[in-house]
Amino acid sequence: MADGYYYRSKFWETVRELNLDFIGKLRVDANLRYLYTGEQKKRGAPRKYDGKFDGQDLSRLNFVKEIKPGVSLSTLVVWSCCLNCPVCLVCISEVQANGKIKNALLFSTDINLSPEQIIEYYQARFQIEFVFRDAKQFTGLSDCQSPHLQRLDFHFNASLTSLNLAKYQAYNCHLSSEAFVFSMASYKRLQLNRHLLSTFIDKLDLDPNLILNHPNFPSLLSYGTLAA
Repeated sequence: MADGYYYRSKFWETVRELNLDFIGKLRVDANLRYLYTGEQKKRGAPRKYDGKFDGQDLSRLNFVKEIKPGVSLSTLVVWSCCLNCPVCLVCISEVQANGKIKNALLFSTDINLSPEQIIEYYQARFQIEFVFRDAKQFTGLSDCQSPHLQRLDFHFNASLTSLNLAKYQAYNCHLSSEAFVFSMASYKRLQLNRHLLSTFIDKLDLDPNLILNHPNFPSLLSYGTLAA
């Protein structure tokens, strides 16, 4: 899964060598061709295409369903001139307040995926980006300076594992009926507050039971935390 920046032939060739498929986003003016499905002539090369795709004319796409009022979903298998392969095109059309229609185009090189699956997988891309963002900011994902592949592999795994352990601990401590929301910044602040309070208790010879059982201790512990 990737955004429109990676819609390039070289990137797709690398993905295909790994025996993987590519799900991403397209520009409205992407260079696509309709596949010809009519009767072929007896002589000459078989006809492959049936015109250029027009992002403003969706009449040739197959309507799937209405996602919500004013937002519709359409799909069609077309030919990607950039990737040089057929792709499953998914178009999400939304009627704006001014009456104009805004289209968002997604695609998958796996033409057997349903439009709903393509949307679901593409939305998961943002969660993956959050993982790398948190790992870079808080667990040193990009801090290793070694040129050796094995050391880099160990460092990347250690960084991502630390992040996963933090999420796991935060999830186990989540006792509210509300949906679980994780913020690595808040988790870091929480652990820092816990360490500071433990240091204060130790250095000032305070009674730990008196402090830890105080009704205001949880609010003091979560001081400065933010929601994700």
